[in-house]
Amino acid sequence: MSVAANSEHISDRVVADAAVVYSNLSTPVLYEHAVRTGEGKLLEGGSFAVRSGPRTGRSPKDKFVVRVPETAEHVWWGAHNQPMSPETFEGVRERFLDYFKDKTLYLQDCYVSQDPRQRKTVRVISEQAYHSVFARTMFIPSDEPLNDDPDITILHAPFLHFEGQEDGLNSDAVIVLHLTEGLIVIAGTAYAGEMKKSVFTAMNYYLPLSGVLSLHSAANIDPATGKTAFFFGLSGTGKTTLSTDPDRVLIGDDEHAWTKDGIFNIEGGCYAKVIRLSEEAEPDIFATAHMFGTIMENVIFNEDSRVADLNDDAITENTRSSYPLDSLRNRYQGQVAPHPAHVILLTADAFGVLPPLARLTHDQALYHFLSGYTSKLAGTETGIDEPQVTFSTCFGAPFMALQPTLYADLLKERLEATGADVWLVNTGWVGGPPGVGERIAIQETRKMVSAILNDAMVAEEFRTDPLFGFEVPLHCPGADASLLNPRDLWSDKEAYDIAYRTLAERFHDNFDQFRSVAPPEVVTAGP
Repeated sequence: MSVAANSEHISDRVVADAAVVYSNLSTPVLYEHAVRTGEGKLLEGGSFAVRSGPRTGRSPKDKFVVRVPETAEHVWWGAHNQPMSPETFEGVRERFLDYFKDKTLYLQDCYVSQDPRQRKTVRVISEQAYHSVFARTMFIPSDEPLNDDPDITILHAPFLHFEGQEDGLNSDAVIVLHLTEGLIVIAGTAYAGEMKKSVFTAMNYYLPLSGVLSLHSAANIDPATGKTAFFFGLSGTGKTTLSTDPDRVLIGDDEHAWTKDGIFNIEGGCYAKVIRLSEEAEPDIFATAHMFGTIMENVIFNEDSRVADLNDDAITENTRSSYPLDSLRNRYQGQVAPHPAHVILLTADAFGVLPPLARLTHDQALYHFLSGYTSKLAGTETGIDEPQVTFSTCFGAPFMALQPTLYADLLKERLEATGADVWLVNTGWVGGPPGVGERIAIQETRKMVSAILNDAMVAEEFRTDPLFGFEVPLHCPGADASLLNPRDLWSDKEAYDIAYRTLAERFHDNFDQFRSVAPPEVVTAGP
């Protein structure tokens, strides 16, 4: 599918009108530019600290998709993909072009998708050097400038502010995807994650329409057996932490695709949440926080020693590090990995009633995939200050460009073709909701995930949950067995029963939107 439709490409016009354009600078040179212009500061170990300004997370209410005839029937219109008229978009585009005139700009040519058969080229034009480093890190740098027009172009102007409703927008910031032109414009926010997730949204449009399942997921592989695993989940549920396993090789931590040939990483880097990052619990990610080439976003540090304090949330809970996959010790070197043997759905249950581990049938897997139950954690979006119960379709609704059932249909095909086992892992609370119960220790979750991936659960005995219907193990090798029955951990058993039934009702009510379109066997696979 050709997505760069303009005969005169917009990046050519931007470059022609700019005062200076630094094209495809290396990370060390971009560091120098960023230091000279006061964009950030070098930290001990070589990472680079930056501030994203007042917006320290994504701004979902400011994200739009241009509605044109070619996309109208495909896009999942609504809160996550707000329609923008072509006329409004032309006004936004012209503001960008006027704003970039006579500016000093940074251009990076990259691509996405490790599988060359599914690759798309990406050009990022930004007004700050550190965003150019971010592009080189999160996408895959091109060895040479692009010979043809890019498939996807990002114009990133964090200091361009709009007039909200006067410009047909919701605030002074805007993120717009024009999918037929392959154009993404971002203004009014320096939060680097907007670039990453906007490209992911675009790939979630292009890939499935070509029969490739794109997924908000992490993936790793056992180097001894060649068995791979998928980890689905929203930010804060543990995708990065659990997939970055010293005993396994990381394929990627956030964005993957599943074809008839296997799985591949869409990105070239990782974007990890680092608040209270522990060297003991997460040694590999901790090491990258002290490496040259890592961008540390909104992390507090000592001005004299330049040592980062990863426990300090004075700016935001959503402190982030962006680092290239190459900086990890255990990184998958191939392009396409084998089909997964296990698929793990991660949820952070703020009700505190779900078991930390459950086995799902394929129909139950599709039910939970469409439901996407979890809790939005503090800081990941503007205005989120404490855990909020949410249902995020496909475990990534903000990034799903197409109707959810299309992704579910593709997932069903892949599960049936491969016979992968599916598990629900709760990384949230036990003994009660936040403020009453405690969050499940990451060390315990790791033990359970290891038991899954090492096929140690095959011989275990399971009970069927009376309301949700999934199978819960009576024992998990190496893990604390007392965690496996959440009701036992509540001091007030009646309060547990109420919360348990309430959560089941929330699942049921949320699934009303899919009852008329999902297969009957999936509809009946829930509580």
